Amino acid sequence: MTSETTETTLDPIRRYASISSLQLALVRCRRCGDAGFPIESTPVVQGAAGRRAYLCGQAPGIVEGAEGAPWRGRAGRTLRRWLELDEETFDSIFFCASVTRCYPGRTDGRGDRTPTPVEQRLCGSWRTEELRLLRPLLVITVGALAARALIGARALADCVGKSYLVDEAIAIPLPHPSGASAWLNDPVNRRRLGKALTHARREIARLDDPR
Repeated sequence: MTSETTETTLDPIRRYASISSLQLALVRCRRCGDAGFPIESTPVVQGAAGRRAYLCGQAPGIVEGAEGAPWRGRAGRTLRRWLELDEETFDSIFFCASVTRCYPGRTDGRGDRTPTPVEQRLCGSWRTEELRLLRPLLVITVGALAARALIGARALADCVGKSYLVDEAIAIPLPHPSGASAWLNDPVNRRRLGKALTHARREIARLDDPR
């Protein structure tokens, strides 16, 4: 494969020698578009080798798709407030990823379109390779789609407030901070979120522990 070749649905799943080589391929990925899905941005890529925390959401939103960077809209501001991190610190700690990497467009109703199972499979090898290369100590999933993809959770109520292992990393599921979600209207779910955030903030602080 030459540097000018785009990633398409016909490309074999491959292993990369480094995060930088993976990202060079990812920015050219057109798998979902070539498969006929109405994506509305190029892949959003952010993170660097050596990051010990991996954050995985569902898909970029409209602001993220336009700016080419993750968590730049209102949901990102809410997520950073939950984790008690400013934008610079957040960006320095996390390798940001998502189940699918391009903005999927709007639905006919309220909110962004949920990527289909086929799109999720087409994007899945990027996540597999990132985790293999990074070997993070901490994984945070944001939203039900990411929790299902990384830890196999069937519903947020089943997993938020608990911790898991993804390879050797501690994995902590969070709900999506979107204002369109009604999940946090339930006081029980708000308590689940509080427990999860306490754990997440503690594990983020431990990333600087030389042990």
